[in-house]
Amino acid sequence: MRFDRRIILFALPMVALLALPLLGLLGGLSPHRMSEAWSHPLWAPALWLSIKTSLISLAFVVTLGTPFAWWLAQDKRSAAWQWLVDVPMVLPPAVVGLALLVVFGRQGILGSLSGLVFSTAAVVLAQTIVAAPFYISAAVAALRAVDEDVVLVARSLGKSSLGAFVSVVLPCAWPGLAAGMGMAWARAVGEFGATLFVAGNLPGVSQTMPLAIYTVMESDLSVALSLSVLLAGLALLALLTLRWSAGRGRRS
Repeated sequence: MRFDRRIILFALPMVALLALPLLGLLGGLSPHRMSEAWSHPLWAPALWLSIKTSLISLAFVVTLGTPFAWWLAQDKRSAAWQWLVDVPMVLPPAVVGLALLVVFGRQGILGSLSGLVFSTAAVVLAQTIVAAPFYISAAVAALRAVDEDVVLVARSLGKSSLGAFVSVVLPCAWPGLAAGMGMAWARAVGEFGATLFVAGNLPGVSQTMPLAIYTVMESDLSVALSLSVLLAGLALLALLTLRWSAGRGRRS
C-alpha cells in the first residue's frame, strides 16, 4: 500500500498531545533544581523503595502470570477467565486500593491479615494487582503466536510438556514476554492510587517515588518536577533495556 503523506497532517495533533508531558518535564528542568532534588531527604528512600517493590512485584507477576497466560493461550474455553485480566485494567486505581482495604482491613473479609495494610507488603500487593493484567495480556498474545508445530516437534523428540514449554515456547515468545514485562514494570513503578489507599504514604515504608513527588509538590513544585524527571529517566532506561533484549530475541 502506498503511503499518503497527507495523513501526517491528521497525525500531528496526536503527536503534539503525546509530546506535551515530555515538553513539560524538559521545559521545567534546571541544573540547580536537579541538585536540590538529589539532596532532598525523601528522594533516595522513595527511589529505593520503588525499585525494590516494583522488582518484587514483577517477579510475582511473571512467575504467577506466565502459567495463567499459557492456559489462556491454549484453552479456548478459558475466555470467561479473561475477564479477570481485563477488569483490573479498566478499574480506577483508587477503586482497586479501596477494595483491597475492604478485604484486608481490620473489619475486612480477611481481617486476620489486617497487619498487611499500610506496609511495604501492601505496596507490593497493590503493584502486583494493577501491573499483572498488562503482562498477562501481552504474554497471551506472544504465546498464541508460537507455532504449534514447533512444540509438536519438541514433544516428538522426547521433551515433556514442561520441557517443551521451557526450552521451546518461552524462547520463541520472549520478545512479546519482554514487552509485557516492560509494561508491567512501568505500571508498577508508577502506581499511585491503589498504593495510597491500601499502603498509605509512610516515608521508608510505603512512600514510593510517585507518592514522594506528590508530597514534595505541596511545598516545592520545581523539586517535584526534578524528581519526576529522575523517575521518567529510570523508566526510560528500563524500557530501552527491555526493547534491546526483545530485539536480540527476535534476531535469534
